Amino acid sequence: MFYWLLKWVLVGPLVRVLYRPRISGLEHIPTRGPAIIAPNHLSFCDSVFVPLLAPQQVHYVAKAEYFTGSGLKGRLSAWFFTGVGAVPVDRSGGRASMAAIDTGLRTLREGKLFGIYPEGTRSPDGRLHRGRTGIARLALASGVPVIPVGLVGTDRVQPNGRTGWRLGPRPEVRFGPPLDFSRYEGLADDRYVLRAVTDEIVSAILELSGQEYVDMYATKAKALASRAAAAAAEQLPEAA
Repeated sequence: MFYWLLKWVLVGPLVRVLYRPRISGLEHIPTRGPAIIAPNHLSFCDSVFVPLLAPQQVHYVAKAEYFTGSGLKGRLSAWFFTGVGAVPVDRSGGRASMAAIDTGLRTLREGKLFGIYPEGTRSPDGRLHRGRTGIARLALASGVPVIPVGLVGTDRVQPNGRTGWRLGPRPEVRFGPPLDFSRYEGLADDRYVLRAVTDEIVSAILELSGQEYVDMYATKAKALASRAAAAAAEQLPEAA
């Protein structure tokens, strides 16, 4: 009930009026039953646009901290993430990926849509990065179709590092045809199969998003960029 109130009354209409997002491929999302929604990840606001613009509610995992904060900000955060269908996951202890997969399986077994970013984190440079095999494990364990999604322009609405949204950019959400991996039934523990499935999903996202692809994990790209920025900062006093 709360989700539909956000979608059709409180937030959804405002987002549609202010940003006029272009949406295509809605016919690829099943009207009933579970499916995995697999977008590229350019901005924090991706997790707002996809759930609000999809015809069915899309559930994502979110850090447990978003639901347990104190004060007005903490209450508003918990209110919003609960409303858009986010599921809290404890990311401490190094089990974040397995916790996300377990949560995804439970959600799919309940007949719902579950959203997961194959890259694992936001792209630091706007390019599409190598996919993590967690999505393949989830697809093979659940047996449900994967709907690739290409997000375009959300990083202009809310660039990395910014909390506010910019007016002007018009983002696009492109849902692609479902991918069926039933041919790999029983091979969920084969790492070559997991990589092949992941790469097929990422390839479908690439076709929809039109991004440049780089065969590197986004986390590694972030680390390299941080080291380069730190090295440049160290050289500034010498140059001065």
